[in-house]
Amino acid sequence: QVQVVESGGGLVQAGGSLRLSCAASGTIFSINDMGWYRQAPGKQRELVAAISSSGSTNIADSVKGRFTISRDNTKNTVSLQMNSLKPEDTAVYYCNAHIKVARTPTGWGQYWGQGTQVTVSS
Repeated sequence: QVQVVESGGGLVQAGGSLRLSCAASGTIFSINDMGWYRQAPGKQRELVAAISSSGSTNIADSVKGRFTISRDNTKNTVSLQMNSLKPEDTAVYYCNAHIKVARTPTGWGQYWGQGTQVTVSS
C-alpha cells in the first residue's frame, strides 16, 4: 500500500507565503515525477508545478517566479514554496507522484493525496 499525504495549507492574506509539503510512504521501489496540482471551485484541475527525479522542473506560467518546487529523494517528499500569493491562487492543492510499487515493468502507478485547502484573502 502506498500513501501520499499533504500538509501545510491554510488561510493567508494576499502577498503572503505558504509552504506545502507532501510525503509518499509504503512499499516504494522508486518515484519518477512528483508534482502539485490545484482545483478551484468550478474549474478543472490544473498542473501547478512538477519535478522529475533528477530535479528538472515544470512550472505553470501563472505561478512562475512566485512558486518553487523542490524534492528530497531520500525522504520521498516534495514541497511547494508559494510566495506573493494572490486571491486567484485559492484552490485545493493536490500532490501527485508516479511511483513504482512492484518489481515488474508495469509496476508503476499515479498516486494522489487527499488535497489541502489554500485560501488567499484580498
